[in-house]
Amino acid sequence: MFLHILLPTDGSELSEVAVKQGIRLAKSLNAKITGLSVMPLHHPFWNESEIPAQALEEIARQHKAHRHLSFIHKAALDAGASCETLSESSDHPYEAIIQVAEKRSCDLILMASHGQGGVKGLLLGGETQKVLTRSKIPVLVFR
Repeated sequence: MFLHILLPTDGSELSEVAVKQGIRLAKSLNAKITGLSVMPLHHPFWNESEIPAQALEEIARQHKAHRHLSFIHKAALDAGASCETLSESSDHPYEAIIQVAEKRSCDLILMASHGQGGVKGLLLGGETQKVLTRSKIPVLVFR
């Protein structure tokens, strides 16, 4: 059925639960797993410190992405599944998620939804909603 599942994560508790469920699904289908963390791009600004602010922010961003991806890698390893992980930078995470899924020939995107419904969800336009409405690849939403 599905041969390659993309598991994007934002590091939240719900996202971690979704990742674990995605790994269970992938293992049952003998599918490949790709874990993805999308961090916002840095928009440089200058200050007078000796270490440029953008360098410090880049280090922090990479560390955060590494923590998110380490969780996916460890969960897959614990489940006896292998997975590949990667980090992308984008001001529009939904675009990066869709692009990675297409480039990696994923046939399913499994991701969490934080469930902001009503006007708040409509105004904020969550990343999951954006992936759902723009992806040509099937999306399984975990809530």
